Amino acid sequence: MAEFVAANMAPLMFAALVGFLLMGFPVAFALAANGLFFGFIGIELGLLTPALAQALPERVFGIMRNDTLLAIPFFTFMGLILERSGMAEDLLDTIGQLFGPLRGGLAYAVIFVGALLAATTGVVAASVISMGLISLPIMLRYGYDRRVATGVIAASGTLAQIIPPSLVLIILADQLGKSVGDMYAGAMIPGLVLTALYAGYILLISIIRPETVPALPLEARSLRGAKLIIRVVTTLVPPLFLIFLVLGTIFLGIATPTEGGAMGAMGALILALLKRQLSWSLMRQAMDTTAKLSTFVVFILIGSTVFGLVFRAVNGDLWVEHLLTGLPGGQLGFLIVVNILVFVLAFFLDFFELAFIIVPLLGPVADKLGIDLIWFGVLLGVNMQTSFMHPPFGFALFYLRSVAPRSDYLDKITGKLIPKVTTGQIYWGAVPFVIIQVIMVGLVITFPSLIEAGLDRGQKFDLDKVKIEIPALENSDVAPPFGQSDDSANDIMKQLQQK
Repeated sequence: MAEFVAANMAPLMFAALVGFLLMGFPVAFALAANGLFFGFIGIELGLLTPALAQALPERVFGIMRNDTLLAIPFFTFMGLILERSGMAEDLLDTIGQLFGPLRGGLAYAVIFVGALLAATTGVVAASVISMGLISLPIMLRYGYDRRVATGVIAASGTLAQIIPPSLVLIILADQLGKSVGDMYAGAMIPGLVLTALYAGYILLISIIRPETVPALPLEARSLRGAKLIIRVVTTLVPPLFLIFLVLGTIFLGIATPTEGGAMGAMGALILALLKRQLSWSLMRQAMDTTAKLSTFVVFILIGSTVFGLVFRAVNGDLWVEHLLTGLPGGQLGFLIVVNILVFVLAFFLDFFELAFIIVPLLGPVADKLGIDLIWFGVLLGVNMQTSFMHPPFGFALFYLRSVAPRSDYLDKITGKLIPKVTTGQIYWGAVPFVIIQVIMVGLVITFPSLIEAGLDRGQKFDLDKVKIEIPALENSDVAPPFGQSDDSANDIMKQLQQK
């Protein structure tokens, strides 16, 4: 028995982790407990040395010293301040009036505002809840199909996961050892293409089933002429300014993502102050939620570090590498299998858990196969976006369920009785958008330039053709010209320093 365990430590560790998760243990503690348990077994069997445990404190302090992770509380705080200060409500109201005369106009407005909120907040929960509270009653009031309405709200909210400043991209960059700025640049075009695909689906619905996405009636259009134009300009300027303050400075190389997040948080406070919405109660709520989310992320990261340390010590990384590099089809076969695996796991795990458990195992294999890790990270980000939309465990669906009407209610504007929104309608509404996200994964694999076009790779050099020449020295008392003496390069440098 001991010999079997010793020979199969890596697969046993992975299987035990799956068992812990299926039993409902918190992910952070399941990872840490699993790592410590198998670490003790490895020490008892003589596979590991007790000195391995001495590396754990340094790993934990390494997490605490990681400046990149500071961007997570900054962007979270910024998103919460903006969501609670009423910016989302102003955007949805104004853009809804702008697109209202079109069939599906409210749905287009939700998609457009979802993209704007994604570029200013980076927090899925804030986007989905805001649009669910503000847009869903209006869409139900004017006859939108419940599946279309709930689906477009949930899907547009998840754009915050792929459009910078996404928290997912920060985690992926950290786990893959790459620049957050590069990950942001690579994700921009896929995020915009996905937004366009959502809008294209609404256009298709408006043609095939126009009764499910009606235009706003004339009496519901309160903004016309110059008054509409002024409202649009004054509403769009603050979020566009914030987008430039955060993303513009990062892309131009003026600020790091962490510094951009800090400026974004300060910008959100200034906007809330200008709107006269900033209060101690608002600050306390935002700081409390930010602290909870940041603590959640750090605990999972510590747990995954403990698990990863032991897993690599028992050659688990080599086991995964041999398992995946032996797949038929080379790079394409690896990408297909990995994306299917992530898609299936997204039914049960959220994106943080996927990023901390799966990505550290997949990244080295992708690198060995010659796959660009920035491209690979953005591809996984697009795929992981489905984790928010998967019935029955998609978090975006839970967020929307929490604010959607659970019983029939009397509309205050029209006086009509509005039927409730069922959980089944929310689930079925999400299915078409999950399919669109899968299509987007296929587009990224088929057209890698969607990601590479956003990256500034700079001028490429062939290192094999680079020559380093040392010019001849005029002063003979320092050293003779290079090539006319047997002096080594070190001797020449020493003479130069002495001179």
